[in-house]
Amino acid sequence: MGRSQETFNKKEKEKRKLKKKKEKLQRKEDRKADSQKGKGLEDMLAYVDEDGNIISTPPDPGKKKKIKAEDIEVGVSKQKEPDPADLIRKGTVTFFNHSKGYGFIKDHETQESVFVHINGLTEQVDEGDKVSFEVEMGQKGPNAVRVKKLP
Repeated sequence: MGRSQETFNKKEKEKRKLKKKKEKLQRKEDRKADSQKGKGLEDMLAYVDEDGNIISTPPDPGKKKKIKAEDIEVGVSKQKEPDPADLIRKGTVTFFNHSKGYGFIKDHETQESVFVHINGLTEQVDEGDKVSFEVEMGQKGPNAVRVKKLP
């Protein structure tokens, strides 16, 4: 009688297992050799030159600039307060629904429509009236407030 195929397959499987184990061990050794761990601080440092580019060599101390801490601004620069006269705009009431209490004013300068609520009126207005108003940002966009009829 001949030998069964199982013993041959078992030997082949064992050979493949050992080969995979050796390859895995070899990869592990390669990773250890190429590892970044254990390098000195100097190898990990990066420098910035006078143009803002990242370089691996330290910059020339002769090109160093002195900057006062007070000169550095962090955040948004402060804007001057707008003149109250510039905030007042002129426009025409294009639509106003008295029963619902809202309408729209077309700005003469920007030609955009601005929402107006009855609470923003100082006196009653009708469609076609020329008005002066101020714009404030509401939840859904610009709202006209302090609306006054022009003579």
